[in-house]
Amino acid sequence: MTDEQQAAGTVGHPYVGMWVTGDGRIRHELLADGRYVEARGDRERAYTGRYAVSGDHIDYLDDTGFTADGDFVDDVLHHAGMVLRRAAARR
Repeated sequence: MTDEQQAAGTVGHPYVGMWVTGDGRIRHELLADGRYVEARGDRERAYTGRYAVSGDHIDYLDDTGFTADGDFVDDVLHHAGMVLRRAAARR
């Protein structure tokens, strides 16, 4: 995934924001600049890297080099056997 592909597919994209598992343990924050931060339990920055969205498909490239992907179905993110929903907006 190139920086150009990453930027073109994510800035202002409707999937930007926080995605959370039902138990709140896994949290993916998809940032508008094409970066992501994944928190796991008390580890706020367990994984970080880049992502690119094409249609309803997301590809991740972690800063350590591993890759992963997922799909958005009816505003639900299915990723690596997990189901993440959009987090409620904080007030």
